Amino acid sequence: MLKRLLTSVGDYILLLGKSLRRPQKSAVFWKIFIREINDLGVNSFGLVLFTSVFVGAVVALQMYNNFSAATIPIPLNFIGYATKVVLILEFSPTIISVILAGKVGSYIASSIGTMRVTEQIDALDIMGVNSANFLITPKILACILFNPILIAISIFAGIWGGYMAGVATGNWSKADFITGLQMYMPTYFITYAFLKTVIFAFLIASVPSYFGYNVKGGSLEVGRASTQAVVWTIVAVIISNLILTQLFLA
Repeated sequence: MLKRLLTSVGDYILLLGKSLRRPQKSAVFWKIFIREINDLGVNSFGLVLFTSVFVGAVVALQMYNNFSAATIPIPLNFIGYATKVVLILEFSPTIISVILAGKVGSYIASSIGTMRVTEQIDALDIMGVNSANFLITPKILACILFNPILIAISIFAGIWGGYMAGVATGNWSKADFITGLQMYMPTYFITYAFLKTVIFAFLIASVPSYFGYNVKGGSLEVGRASTQAVVWTIVAVIISNLILTQLFLA
């Protein structure tokens, strides 16, 4: 098991080395890059927005319930502050990235895997095209560029969801929530959140690409590779989240 894991990690690193090179034809590369931004980023906008609004509302309501049950009274304006911090530190960069790992990761693995089993990748190699660079690098750059935008949208949508939860329930006033949002928060929290996002975006694009690129067999194997890609991408995101939290917030 360990030998197989180490072999896969080595193959993954070698594939990255083959992928992250200067494109052979810049015009073709940028055309594919724009398409990948639409497929991997823009098409995920609705899911990110929907999830963030409702989870932001849930986080705010849970903060209210916990603060209300506290032995020592906690001002209601801390609901807005706590909601903001939770969204910035963990929910938006980590949980949304896990969701994107499922949506985007399965798409990447299945699309590249289908090209592998239908011998389209072999055809590119025969024509002298660096197939790894042609297929994988635009996906990595598209995720690294657009995922931070999705996370920023998620943060604002989650805060708005928490605000609307107070409006709908009347548990706290608008002024209390807005006052909490204006409370001081260390600026490196935001830096930390977007640094995580960039690293997670790289993993979300590169790990499924590895599984799709190395598919052997037919359509059944493509489905299995898509499942493995999602699982291992989520594992990589969670482990890297632990490491980054220990490095920057410990």
